[in-house]
Amino acid sequence: MIDNIVDKVKRGLHRGCHMLWRLNVPTSRRWSASRARVLGFGLLLAAAAAHAQTLTTLRVGYSNVSGFAGLFIAKDQGMFARHGILVDPVLIALNSTMPAALVGGSLQIAGPTPPVFVQAVEGGLDLVVIAGCSVNDTTQPGQGVIARPGVIIKTAKDFEGKRVGVPGLGSYMHVMFRRWLTDKGADDKKVNFVEIPFAQGGDVLRAGNVDAIISTDPYYSRVLDAKQGTLVVRYLMEMPDGVFSIFYAANRDWATHNPTLIKGFRESLDEANAYLAKEPVKSRDILARAMHLPPDAMASIVIPKLKTVLRPADLTYWIDALAAQGITKGHPNAANLILQP
Repeated sequence: MIDNIVDKVKRGLHRGCHMLWRLNVPTSRRWSASRARVLGFGLLLAAAAAHAQTLTTLRVGYSNVSGFAGLFIAKDQGMFARHGILVDPVLIALNSTMPAALVGGSLQIAGPTPPVFVQAVEGGLDLVVIAGCSVNDTTQPGQGVIARPGVIIKTAKDFEGKRVGVPGLGSYMHVMFRRWLTDKGADDKKVNFVEIPFAQGGDVLRAGNVDAIISTDPYYSRVLDAKQGTLVVRYLMEMPDGVFSIFYAANRDWATHNPTLIKGFRESLDEANAYLAKEPVKSRDILARAMHLPPDAMASIVIPKLKTVLRPADLTYWIDALAAQGITKGHPNAANLILQP
């Protein structure tokens, strides 16, 4: 790769010298500052173009949540580029559409939540997990269930008979909340769940269309700050620590034919995770830019816990949880769904 870059930069230098000749620049030291700048800019463009031509473009689907901090940091800090990868991040509004995009080829890698991934596999899509992304952090408060004003909910059983908005039926936060309900002795089947996108949660509460919503930052803090509802419970803080909330997945055929790219992708994420631990303030600024958040909104964002290495037991947790809730019926071998290094 380096040899190719050098050769292309040499050709760029040759073109730059030719440009100077075309401009009638003398070979003496009496170069004008303007022409020197033109030359410098031309050489920089040549070098950048040469480097870009050596990179392989990967379209990576993501959701606008802080759990993708590793992706944002690795892109911003040039970590992917150092591994020969030009990542083209693609914002996906509905996480549940990522598997189809992978199979269709419009994305090479995507970050579905575990329930979305497991349901897609049961539906016949030949996908594999290539890396972990982010995990549940029981020390972080930036999520929870918010009730609309006037609705009294004090215990898990108080949710029975209520209408609760979730970001997606069968989604990560929905499945985890149902598990929390049953762990606390409530009947999750007596709760009326409806799909409400995070961004619409506050408006739906204010309109009285639901009794409560499940939300996460940055939307969670916005709803509370605007006094559109009251906090009931940060239920994820009561769930197992370290449970994966997002995986990186790919089409199995593409993944098996691109081991070098996947290795570089994983190593870039590892570097980004280390950067996040070392530079939390700079990392927060990177997230703000990537998520298009103003400074006041970013101040409330919880920095996620990231983890790249994923083992079969991590996926088995979700296979069992979805089967227990009747969302899926099969029990696939988790080891066969993970592309190990």
